Amino acid sequence: MDTNFLGLSNLHVYSVNMQIEGNSVNIKESQSYHHGDLRLAAIAAGMKRIEDMAHPDLGLRELARELGVSATALYRHFPNKGALLDALALEAADRLGANQAEAALAAGGGRDGFVEVGVTYVQWAVENPALVRLIFNRIGKVDLESDEPSKMGEAFRQLRNGISTLMPEDMSSERRKVAALHSWSLVHGLAMLILDGQVEYDPDMVRKVILSKHFGGS
Repeated sequence: MDTNFLGLSNLHVYSVNMQIEGNSVNIKESQSYHHGDLRLAAIAAGMKRIEDMAHPDLGLRELARELGVSATALYRHFPNKGALLDALALEAADRLGANQAEAALAAGGGRDGFVEVGVTYVQWAVENPALVRLIFNRIGKVDLESDEPSKMGEAFRQLRNGISTLMPEDMSSERRKVAALHSWSLVHGLAMLILDGQVEYDPDMVRKVILSKHFGGS
């Protein structure tokens, strides 16, 4: 199977998803970090804090107190609160993308794998509502056709790579954009309807809707 469809060469699987309690370094008690470790620790702790928030929000000083460091130390890595939230949103998008990649691999890639990318999008959104809202509150406009991968997060790369693999090589750029937007709108719309209480979450129904609309089709 061509794993390029899954974007695995760019995959940052839970790159900063540290398990605080089980880590050998007690973040609460440690006052010393190697270069770069504080940024990773801050993102890990911030993700854990924000997961259960109805309205994702987190300040640098609050996070610094939890980590047992000065706010000045955190400001070296995040110049302001917005930069911290942007980093957390990108990590959330990477976590979603990692789950999508795993599901696509299990399905054997190709069209079946891409269907699982969509199904997983909805499932992950239902299980992580605060993180999904954070992603779309902080990550601005995304051009699935031309944006640099570093700007998109793994979830968006999964969608773009899937479209690229399934569409004929001679398909026009415009048709690729239409296909990508169609696929994204379908799964994101389903997820938001469920999260906002308009539709009850039924995994079987989600799969049927995605298949009935030819997810990723031309």
